[in-house]
Amino acid sequence: MADNKRIDQATGTSTVGHEWDGIEELDTPMPRWWLYIFYACIVFAIGYCIAYPSWPLLTRATPGLLGWTSKGQLEAELTADQKAKAATFAAIDRLPIEDIEKNPTLKQAAIDGGRAAFRINCSACHGSGAAGSKGYPNLNDDDWLWGGDIKSIQQTLLDGVRFPGDDATRMSQMPAFGKDEILKPEEVQDAVSYVRFISHQEAMSPSAKRGSAIFANNCAVCHGANGRGNRTVGAPNLTDTIWLYGGDRDTLTQTVTNARYGIMPAWGKKLDPVTLKMLAVYVHSLGGGEALPAPAAAPAATVAAK
Repeated sequence: MADNKRIDQATGTSTVGHEWDGIEELDTPMPRWWLYIFYACIVFAIGYCIAYPSWPLLTRATPGLLGWTSKGQLEAELTADQKAKAATFAAIDRLPIEDIEKNPTLKQAAIDGGRAAFRINCSACHGSGAAGSKGYPNLNDDDWLWGGDIKSIQQTLLDGVRFPGDDATRMSQMPAFGKDEILKPEEVQDAVSYVRFISHQEAMSPSAKRGSAIFANNCAVCHGANGRGNRTVGAPNLTDTIWLYGGDRDTLTQTVTNARYGIMPAWGKKLDPVTLKMLAVYVHSLGGGEALPAPAAAPAATVAAK
């Protein structure tokens, strides 16, 4: 091939000796600036391999002279972030949860921290926006099974709901009226008709009238005579349009027949107290949070006789 090389008359550049159907390739040298950059990249790559981890070994990579690792950098950044927030976390830990909301700075810090903790721990069930889904409560509305004030929310987070292994967990159990043959199938349907009547989904009917007596004898002890629920035992309000599993006839029939047994983890066993407080403040801030109950009136002071 070297014998076929020649100098191109038009450009004054040597050819490489190849020819295809009369077309020849010029042996044009690379621009010097390109070569300098190429050589600099080679030098940089050699320096990088010496300074940083680069060559893989059986169980690790070469450590590099600088001793840098991505894990070490992450730990340093996390440590610096924790130090920057240490004073805020200490203040949140020190204050009773009802006093955190009285401090706008701490409240905002708690909401921000609680939002992050919610995405990691709670969004899998309640959704990223806390809107819930079938069997998982919507935390944005004002319908609460166990109470919507900040201390009640904290208690629910701390001990969970029907969580095994926590003696203080929120505990309630609706009977399986159909499965355990407490009610006959036709009585279950009458009870469903009455529940759909008090929730304004159906008009009064003979079935609902019969269901009224069934409800009074079997359901009112937890849900109340008017069906408005009882937070002491976690019994839901049956007169509104908010349903945990659904208010249609088929779903209500399944609920009355088989009962439900939803479980929420006792986060007090998994999260530190500060994170738990921040979660409670965040959930309380979503829109459905309620004020703390007013303290009971103190007894009148006894006037001492002179």
